[in-house]
Amino acid sequence: MSTARLEPRKSPRQQRALDTRRRLLDAAARVFAEHGYAAGTTNRIAEEAGHSIGSLYQYFPNKDAILVELATEHAHAGIEVIQRYLHGGPLPESLEAKLRLFVRAALESHRDAPELHRVLFEEAPHPPELLRTLREAEATIVSAARGLLEADPSVRRADLDMAARLLVASIESLVHRFVGWGRPEDADRFEAELTAMLLHYLRAA
Repeated sequence: MSTARLEPRKSPRQQRALDTRRRLLDAAARVFAEHGYAAGTTNRIAEEAGHSIGSLYQYFPNKDAILVELATEHAHAGIEVIQRYLHGGPLPESLEAKLRLFVRAALESHRDAPELHRVLFEEAPHPPELLRTLREAEATIVSAARGLLEADPSVRRADLDMAARLLVASIESLVHRFVGWGRPEDADRFEAELTAMLLHYLRAA
């Protein structure tokens, strides 16, 4: 897939154009969540946004480009959530409480639009540009996790680089599965059990 097919056609500067672009992206998120990626056509997106198909093509060459934009926004939002939890005030002293921060941040990033998240990362194609964005987002979170593990004397893993990667990957994967179960009322139980599992791993000799 060529880079040109994934790049927006127009970078709006005026507020009216910014609003139009935002409406198209929000409409695409709703359409993908309701109909899935294959049936989430540009015609449906334009109709949902209240714009003509011609207006949509002024901003995006195809729905792949819209997907990349939505997934990129999602990745950046996930980083912002982590940073808010880590830098919003003094961190708790216990390793258990720090792990809960990571689990809670992942839950917050996923729970608002589970159907859209499923479409973005299970149904839709993953072009190289999107994969690169996701890898960069993951690397940022892994680096933050590595710093927390290194600073905590109760962590007994010798390979902190691998431990940080496993920590982030485990949280991401298991939170994704939990959200897919559609049982938000169990979020507190899930958070407690996942935290306990990770805590045992990090403290094991």
